[in-house]
Amino acid sequence: MSDVQAGLRYTRDHEWVRTEADGTVVVGITDHAQHQLGELVFVELPDSGRTLTAGEACAVVESVKAASDVYAPVAGTVVATNAALDGQPNLVNASPFGDGWLFRLKPDASDASRLLDAAAYTDFIAAEG
Repeated sequence: MSDVQAGLRYTRDHEWVRTEADGTVVVGITDHAQHQLGELVFVELPDSGRTLTAGEACAVVESVKAASDVYAPVAGTVVATNAALDGQPNLVNASPFGDGWLFRLKPDASDASRLLDAAAYTDFIAAEG
């Protein structure tokens, strides 16, 4: 069973979003996604300063099985990326909600309400089979 953490928001593309006290949002891929991909061997992150639209492909995670796009869950400007993933992409596998975060955005506006809460995401991945 995949770990789905309360207090986060989720996309149907298997990204998670955590809103920080300063208003920025941290983005990563879900535990479910990292299990589906297998061990990650490469992560390509967006450049700091890049402006993203919601739903835009902005990063790539690559495993021995496949490469998958990561989509911006909300519109905003990238303010930080997880440099630790350059040398250790498998941090995403080991700690998808902690050390394996991908990037941080300063959102243009809070459109997180369109994202799924933990219960809705759990139902979504159960329906996927």
